[in-house]
Amino acid sequence: QVQLVESGGGLVQAGGSLRLSCAASGRTFSSYIMGWFRQAPGKEREFVASISRNGDGTYYANSVKGRFTISRDNAKNTAYLQMTSLKPEDTAVYYCAADRNSWAPWATIFLNRYDYWGQGTQVTVSS
Repeated sequence: QVQLVESGGGLVQAGGSLRLSCAASGRTFSSYIMGWFRQAPGKEREFVASISRNGDGTYYANSVKGRFTISRDNAKNTAYLQMTSLKPEDTAVYYCAADRNSWAPWATIFLNRYDYWGQGTQVTVSS
């Protein structure tokens, strides 16, 4: 079992930055691929970024490529999402998730791969 807790969300002006954290319980954090997803009001949950177990592989949605950076610190059992040049359309609840499957970047966009989810953190970007 893995419990995930997101933090770092908040209200920011367009063009600003935020860093989200995802703290995981348990000793097996490094055995999971980690993903970030987001869900805006009235919309489906969508993939944002993913990172391989040792951090040497990353994958991004086109909408955030070049602006967001996913990273992880296995010693701290924590994954991060650094968000820069934020836009109002980035407003959403952001979720982290853990995946026990093999690293296949293109496949990490699918929600049903993930075994554990956090409760989400709200990010609001004002124009």
